[in-house]
Amino acid sequence: MASFPRLLLLAASLSLSSLLHADDQPQKSALETDPAGWEDIMPAPSLEHWFRVAIPATGKLGRDQWHVENGALICDGDGGHDMLLLDREIGNGIFHVEFKFKELPGKKGYNSGVFVRTSRDGAIWHQAQVGAGSGGYLFGVTPAGDGKKNFNVGGKPSHVKEAGEWNTFEVIAQGPKLTLWVNGFLTAELPDCGLDKGYIGLESEGFPIEFRNLKFKPLP
Repeated sequence: MASFPRLLLLAASLSLSSLLHADDQPQKSALETDPAGWEDIMPAPSLEHWFRVAIPATGKLGRDQWHVENGALICDGDGGHDMLLLDREIGNGIFHVEFKFKELPGKKGYNSGVFVRTSRDGAIWHQAQVGAGSGGYLFGVTPAGDGKKNFNVGGKPSHVKEAGEWNTFEVIAQGPKLTLWVNGFLTAELPDCGLDKGYIGLESEGFPIEFRNLKFKPLP
């Protein structure tokens, strides 16, 4: 199995389209490959050092819907559309997230997200889309010369598992470049998000979801 530094070199030397369509086995996560140097950023029960921002940024927050239970971060999904952000700006690094939706019989359209390079007020945001059997792409609102610009980049297949199953997302942020790995597959790259640092976090969008093993590893 290739080491994580070799994977970064591979991603740099080959086109994203060739990687997205390669019939390869999944790679080990960066956390599995090199477990040294990671910071555990799982929230405390008080949610100290985390804060909520409404989506859109001009909206109002609903009821508190995030809580820690048995070591996992739970979002009830019934308190409106918001993001839960870590209360400090992040530079270069890898954001490791594991999640699963609570399976709801007959329900479709499961929705959440993993944020990186996001402004504190939520007006500028970059998200790895989380779904059930869908998602695995990057989209959002990024700075541009004339103000702001929407973007959407991704590849098929998404490699996201169905509701009730655990998934692993790793978002690599190096300068303005963002790279998304989903369950060991490279699924999306954004060459220039317009920011060299920003906030990281998670999204609530109407569905109960559980997060565990939130980690961050700084990169040069």
